[in-house]
Amino acid sequence: MITISDAGPQTTVQDLGRAGQLRYGIPPSGPVDRFAFVLANRLVGNPDTAAALECTLMGPRFEVGGPLMIAVTGADMALTVNGREAAGWVAIALAAGDVVKLGAARTGVRSYVAFGGGLDVPLVLGSRSTYLRGRLGGMEGRALRKGDVLRVLASGAGRPAARRRVTPRAIPDYGAELTARVVLGPQNDRFTDGGIRTLLGDTYEVLPQSDRMGTRLRGPRIEHARGHDIISDGIAPGSIQVPGDGQPIVLLADRQSTGGYTKVATVCSFDVWRIGQRRPGQTLRFRAVTVAEAHRLLRDADALLETAVREEIA
Repeated sequence: MITISDAGPQTTVQDLGRAGQLRYGIPPSGPVDRFAFVLANRLVGNPDTAAALECTLMGPRFEVGGPLMIAVTGADMALTVNGREAAGWVAIALAAGDVVKLGAARTGVRSYVAFGGGLDVPLVLGSRSTYLRGRLGGMEGRALRKGDVLRVLASGAGRPAARRRVTPRAIPDYGAELTARVVLGPQNDRFTDGGIRTLLGDTYEVLPQSDRMGTRLRGPRIEHARGHDIISDGIAPGSIQVPGDGQPIVLLADRQSTGGYTKVATVCSFDVWRIGQRRPGQTLRFRAVTVAEAHRLLRDADALLETAVREEIA
């Protein structure tokens, strides 16, 4: 078990998400930064689907009740074990009574803490992910609080004989400039040529109103050709909605199932998590790619993920 002594501003239980429920208006939830989440689980020998913690801007402080492997990835939060600095992106062996603390994020927004075996919270509609707006999943459908106790499932692998770490080339630089790759559409015909040039040629700033539902951006107005409203249709992860004010919103893990604003483009899956890690005040740009190029880039991203974790004999 782990006992939460300080929960941080928004720490939730997430797994890879709640599939098949969008038709009922329930988003998949799951991690905003899927890349970091999967690597955290792989570091401790879990399946990718195991439940872990997502920590926003500042992490929790918790005590473990027995020997346990953990890994912390994602946003660069100061990490200590029993007051001593520890490294992220590597498997860490803990003993009973050890206290782990994640401080404020220096770069990035969200970090992930995986536990060997995965967190044991009830399945809701097939997932342990927390959907805060719907108050379901995770720990009673809410963010963690001081005093919460979480159980950890027994790990079939036990304590690994090798120390796992993520290779330096695979660790993202969340403070670097970002140009997100997009595929235009599905309603890019509802924008003027000038509006498309604005989207692809200008810089946009992340707003403080951003959350797990979407990243709100501010920048030059993206001009509509025939109004901003459409008959509501489905929302894919990474959809860029543009309401009447011409300011784009990139939709993320807790996005709505349908929407009636025009969508000028869709951020490629391998860049959606990068946008979810942008802090308020940071900027980003967009670049259009073809579907064929997006497929090639996805294969490259998958190859990086598959080779990101290496083992060092203890």
